[in-house]
Amino acid sequence: MDIVLYYADSYFFTPYVYPSSWPEDGTLRQLISLLVVTNLGAAAIYFCFGTLSYYLIFDHTLKKHPQYLPNQVQREIKYAMQSLPWISIPTVGLFFAEIRGYSKLYDNIADSPYGWFGVVLSMISFLFFTDMCIYWIHRFLHHRLLYKHLHKPHHTWKIPTPFASHAFHPVDGFLQSIPYHIYPFIFPLHKVVYLGLYIFVNIWTVSIHDGDYRVPSVLEGVINGSAHHTDHHLYFDYNYGQYFTLWDRIGHSYKYPSALEGKGPQDYLKNLKEKKKLFDGTYTNAHSSEWKIQKD
Repeated sequence: MDIVLYYADSYFFTPYVYPSSWPEDGTLRQLISLLVVTNLGAAAIYFCFGTLSYYLIFDHTLKKHPQYLPNQVQREIKYAMQSLPWISIPTVGLFFAEIRGYSKLYDNIADSPYGWFGVVLSMISFLFFTDMCIYWIHRFLHHRLLYKHLHKPHHTWKIPTPFASHAFHPVDGFLQSIPYHIYPFIFPLHKVVYLGLYIFVNIWTVSIHDGDYRVPSVLEGVINGSAHHTDHHLYFDYNYGQYFTLWDRIGHSYKYPSALEGKGPQDYLKNLKEKKKLFDGTYTNAHSSEWKIQKD
């Protein structure tokens, strides 16, 4: 995050916002700046990728599903924008610790324990480490003593849109983000890679709520995509994972996506439409016969 803060200071905060008496490395200034940058960055990622996904990927026929709520998109956005500022407060504390040098983030490839191989390895280990942690945090949030207080708001959206991706209770949202933040305090990670991964996980969070269930067949049982996560919203006790199905299989909570079995929300709407056509046709034919009998 110090890379983002450096550019924000250089091109905005120092020349236009803070008085010269406030040094760039001052504690109060850094905390305020991080709070501003974190909130603006989170909102920008949410609206940018959420909007692109909603208009370019999301299947709008899902809005006809009986479990799609009235004014759902507006409600998702409102809930997310009320939660993100609260989530940012403890997040800023972790970012501040990174900037102050308490993490294992490094600037140069030469600082990597294994050079470029170490950089690539850290990207892979980041995904598997965070996937493991989020699985157990997510499953813990489904415990009956916590669910109704923290995680239930996110399950309001049975047929989620991309804007449901960040519509969490603030405590829920922060708890599920902790693995991303603690990884660089435990393992070495390049600063640019960390920034890229942080953006990626937010995009991924949008993507698993986009209602696009297509996935290469070879990856259907490996990647925890939108089809898997939709079943989590619909059936509650399955597919807690973030990227992979590994921990759901280990924890016996894996469910093969109903959408890939021809039993998903779109299939439900298709069957509903066919039944309606059949009913309308039967009604029309019966009505015509009745009119003919009366005429005769």
